[in-house]
Amino acid sequence: MRSHLHSVPYSVVDRIVKQDFERERPVEGVYVYLLNLKPQAKPYAYNYGLGSGESSPAFTKCLGSIWTGRERYIWVDLAAGPVDYGPGLSGEGVLPRGEFHPLAALHGRPKSEKALYADLASLVWNAYQVLLAPSLRIPVQFENSLIVQFIHIHGGSKVSDMHGLDWSLIEKTFMDDVKDGGLLLGGQSLRFKRYDVSLSDCPICSFAISRSTHSYSSRFLFENYTLIVSEYLDSKRLHQILSDSDDELRRAMGLHEEEIGRVLPVYVFDLDYSKLLMLDRYHQSVAFRDMVIAVRTKSPQTVSDYSCNGRHVITQTRELERPIIGSILQSMWGVSPTHLLWSSRHNSTLVDYTWSIGHTPFGPFSETSSLSFVQKDAARRNVLLTSLNYTISSAIDVLDSISAHGGDRKLLKQGNHAEFVQRWNFLKYKLKKAVSALSHLDFDMALYYSRSSDYDLFSIHSLVYEASQKLEASLVCFKDPPFPFAAVSMGGFGSLAIFYVYVKRYKIFRSKRKQF
Repeated sequence: MRSHLHSVPYSVVDRIVKQDFERERPVEGVYVYLLNLKPQAKPYAYNYGLGSGESSPAFTKCLGSIWTGRERYIWVDLAAGPVDYGPGLSGEGVLPRGEFHPLAALHGRPKSEKALYADLASLVWNAYQVLLAPSLRIPVQFENSLIVQFIHIHGGSKVSDMHGLDWSLIEKTFMDDVKDGGLLLGGQSLRFKRYDVSLSDCPICSFAISRSTHSYSSRFLFENYTLIVSEYLDSKRLHQILSDSDDELRRAMGLHEEEIGRVLPVYVFDLDYSKLLMLDRYHQSVAFRDMVIAVRTKSPQTVSDYSCNGRHVITQTRELERPIIGSILQSMWGVSPTHLLWSSRHNSTLVDYTWSIGHTPFGPFSETSSLSFVQKDAARRNVLLTSLNYTISSAIDVLDSISAHGGDRKLLKQGNHAEFVQRWNFLKYKLKKAVSALSHLDFDMALYYSRSSDYDLFSIHSLVYEASQKLEASLVCFKDPPFPFAAVSMGGFGSLAIFYVYVKRYKIFRSKRKQF
């Protein structure tokens, strides 16, 4: 089944947009290009991979209408499409067919100028939330040394076919951005190490696979309904076993204790198994806070539960480079996938696949493994946001401690109080400068002010601690007031009067009988 959309390489438009962006340097923000190329002879959309861009029964080419550059620009072709992609049968985040999505603002029935502007504003606002200020997946502390350990656990005595698992490509993807000044902050370094181990030499690895394997049944309609039993790996169970057996794993794989820094192990189970075996039924790779787990078998592909422009998306299950890159971004830098967005209004995570196509390593619709400015900026921003959150939380704890001791003027003496006020003003000034630099995408300057504010916060902590240690408990006795004889006497007489009236109530309130 051929798509009704004509495939156009994205580079045709991206080359022109990038030239215009280069003329605007120096750039201190993000440029959003909304393109209207007017109606063409055939409906079209953009392909993002190599080749002709046409889908085949074994390979799905998902066409889209957006692109995020390596530099800070985004372009959206409103005349392309309309396209639709998302969950094939059920689920959240699907792009509806027709004119009901802002990407299809110029398609369908003519709209008023006000309605068109509303759709475009909605599109830009959604791009801001997902791409310019994405959610923080996990807190990320600043570490000078970042180390990624590739641990390839294969089934045979010899390393199997490495197609789809090119360690050099994964490493090059990150190191190219590091050399260009992306991903890392000042003073940070990133290294990669590789290890190979056979399942026969790692009993705990075989145990982890066997204990994590579960089965599920599905009904398929061929000539009649057929019940098929399939297997999958429980990622949480696998993570628990690997975490609990860390020492044994290190001995089996010959891993050495690393120096101070953040170490992220990436466990890749390359199994000599003919059937499909995925993590949690749907995933090739899963990111945890302390590790990444990926798996592949001899099965080359499967039909996923997603569809794109009327076709089911075919997942190439032996190609792990892009899923691993996305998982490393999540675990090492807390970068959220482009289809997930935290909503404080809903107090939950929303799913929207609008921007999960094109230049992103996340999602089932993308074909590219390289990183756009979205992932590179988010990696550095997340470290700074974590640092600022820690500083502000610590400052609040100090204020609570001061309040519990009666306030700053009672706790601190005159000289210490003046120093406290100075340090507090310095802290507020540096935090404001850090936030300002962060909003201008000057991450190194934001890091400078953030780390400088830690010295003021430490001094404030020291002042409050020393002052609290000098406090002495004292007991002040007050003279008791005189006994209120008059009030007690009047109360006693009043009580007696009420009691007397109550006892004599029949005699006092008795009515005379009327005589006739």
